[in-house]
Amino acid sequence: MLNVENIDLHYGAAQALKGVSLTAEIGQVTCLMGRNGVGKTSTLRAIVGQHAISGGRIEWDGADISRLKPHARAKHGIAIVPQGREVFPLLSVKENLQTGFAPLPWRERTIPGTVFELFPVLKDMLNRRGGDLSGGQQQQLAIARALVTRPRLLVLDEPTEGIQPSIIKDIGRAVDFLRAQGTMAIVLVEQYFEFARDLADRFAVMDRGEVVLSGEAAELEEQEVKAFLTV
Repeated sequence: MLNVENIDLHYGAAQALKGVSLTAEIGQVTCLMGRNGVGKTSTLRAIVGQHAISGGRIEWDGADISRLKPHARAKHGIAIVPQGREVFPLLSVKENLQTGFAPLPWRERTIPGTVFELFPVLKDMLNRRGGDLSGGQQQQLAIARALVTRPRLLVLDEPTEGIQPSIIKDIGRAVDFLRAQGTMAIVLVEQYFEFARDLADRFAVMDRGEVVLSGEAAELEEQEVKAFLTV
């Protein structure tokens, strides 16, 4: 499981995270929620190693990974789907997927069939450039690219942002399927409560760089969570 313990994170002199703690277990979805600018993306960057923490500890599978570089964490089975998708616009869909081979040994450098089962549109677009896909298709590609790495911890940063409703449903079904496989822990950053409510096993709600509310989804009051989402 993932165990984030009291982490602090700074951007120069500005403190972005203050004693943030959360957990994510295999076979469960932990949803991190809050308004814009409260530290959700910073928390994800800390988990995957894109920004060094200045205090606290991050454990994965019982090992302290707090000081590991991003590529080393990827080899430990940690993958991120970044906000904004960040597909390579001039590479084909197939080439974008193959970039997920980087942390894998040679014998595992294949695209899992599950990718095309979850997102069949990608199979028909393998030779199309990533930049020619719609926003929703790029989001599916970004998730698929992460799945190519065979993650045991999948981190998704606002996968529904700017996406049409039909694709949001597809993404929701994909997350639900991956959770049901029982082979990975999922951390989902989301602003839309209804989408998160249908998927989350646990919630952690942030405000001003701190976790102000957390617990099992069944135990939290909907209005209490929503109070930290309204502007």
